[in-house]
Amino acid sequence: QVQLVESGGGLVQAGGSLRLSCAASGRFFSTYTMTWFRRAPGKEREFVAGIQWSGGGPYYADSVKGRCTFSRDNAKNTVYLQMNSLNPEDTAVYYCAASRYGASFSRRDVDYAYWGQGTQVTVST
Repeated sequence: QVQLVESGGGLVQAGGSLRLSCAASGRFFSTYTMTWFRRAPGKEREFVAGIQWSGGGPYYADSVKGRCTFSRDNAKNTVYLQMNSLNPEDTAVYYCAASRYGASFSRRDVDYAYWGQGTQVTVST
């Protein structure tokens, strides 16, 4: 098992940047596919970005491609999501999610067994 704790959310003006972090505890971190999802008010949870455990990726949703950078540091058991040029449509609770191994990368939240508690990102106009 792995436990996930997100941090780095907050209030930022449109055009600003934030870096989200997700720290994982437990063993064998490098064997987990790691992802970020988000849930905006009144909307379903959606995929944002991720990296497959075997090195595939990073993969991005079209809505954030070119504005976000996903990275992982296996030595620190941590993944990051650098978000730039934020706009109000990015306002959401951001969740870190993990799944061990996996033959192919999935963008479906149902395929991830481990979730953090979420961190709120609010972008003001």
